[in-house]
Parts: sequence; structure tokens; C-alpha cells
Amino acid sequence: MADERKIAERMLMNELKELSKENWVNAEPRDGNLFVWDIALIVVNPTSLYCGAYLKAELKIPKNYPMSPPEFKFVRPLFHPNIYPDGKLCISILHAPGEDETSGELASERWSPAQRIFTVLISILSLLDDAEVSSAANVDAGVMLRKEPEKYRKVVKEHVETSKRDIPAGFKMPSLVETKPPEKEEVDDDFWCEFDGESDYGDTSDDEDMVFEDDEESDPDEAEEMNQDGEKRSC
Repeated sequence: MADERKIAERMLMNELKELSKENWVNAEPRDGNLFVWDIALIVVNPTSLYCGAYLKAELKIPKNYPMSPPEFKFVRPLFHPNIYPDGKLCISILHAPGEDETSGELASERWSPAQRIFTVLISILSLLDDAEVSSAANVDAGVMLRKEPEKYRKVVKEHVETSKRDIPAGFKMPSLVETKPPEKEEVDDDFWCEFDGESDYGDTSDDEDMVFEDDEESDPDEAEEMNQDGEKRSC
């Protein structure tokens, strides 16, 4: 268990270092705790409906990372078919490893130990403009996107403007004409590395509770109505 935690800490320090070079994400451990990150996704893609947004989020990482997936939650919830009202997401890459016969998700779509925080964040940015309305976490958003797309775009633009209130004082937003975030890369299954030395972040034995509050369930009748054009997949 101690070795598992040590490996996770060293991997996370390396990932933070690499993410610090990117202009589309602002991430740092909360109070030096490597297993809880305060994150902001910055949408720099000029073709995105969310262009210019500063999307604050919380990332909680299990002590046995990368064997189990992290938990991601937007601090300021977005009106989006695949985002619950509490800010949590319905996205396959954050689901536990292995196939799920109930939802129909393949193992290749879900978390694996070869994934990284980088791939999770890229997947979330991609999801913003490529919503899965057939597996909606927010039924109202899914219905509006399908039936009233212009109204949906207006709501999203309002949320983008609201998100800018969270930009920290003195933080310089990247230029929107800069290169958009890279495409999701194929992950390398050869992920294990040996690490020596102690963590630079000290003892994190009193880490925050990893459990989020239970999501409110959507009305199954409404969900079925919305999903009639596609395969229904649970989150």
C-alpha cells in the first residue's frame, strides 16, 4: 500500500510539471495535497462554443492511481447534456476499468491504468462540443440541444461569460488565436516506472474524503423520451 501511494505521488508530480507547460489548463494541488487538485480548463479553441471560458473544477485522485480513475467535478456547473446539475460528468473515461454490459460501454472506452490526467482533461474538453445526447446526465439540456439548438447556444454563451468571473486576479488568459489543445493521443500500456526518494509534498495522510454526494436521478420516463433516437446508456 505504501509503495502504491509512493508511485502515485511521483507520477502526479511529473504530470503536474507537464501540465504546467500547457496554456489551456491551470492546475495546482490544494494546500500541497497531491491527491486533490484545483483545476481550470481554459477553452482556447476559437471554433468551440465555449471559447474564452475559464472552467473551474476539482479533481480527486485515488491513492492507488493509476489503477483507479480520478473523480472530476466542475465547481460552477454547466448546462450541458453530459454534466449533472452538481457539476459531475457522465463520461466513459472516468468510469472504472472493464466492460459494462448494462451501459454497453466497452473496456476500451473506460478508464485503464495506461490513462493519465492529461487524457482525461482532453476528453472533457472534447465532450463540451461533442455532447452525447443519447446518454444525457442533464435531460433538459439534451432536449434543448436537439430541439432548440439556438436557445442552447445562447445559454452556453451566458455560462461562458459567467465563468470569466472565476479568472484569478493577475492571471493572463491565453490568446484565443493560439494553438488549440492537442488531440487525444494513444496511451502507452507500458506505464509502470520505478521511483526513488520521498514526495516533495510531505505527508498527505489526512487527505480529503474522496466521496462526492450522490447525484440526483433523472426522471426515467423523460430520459427514455429523449433517448428514443439512440441507444440508452447509463452513467
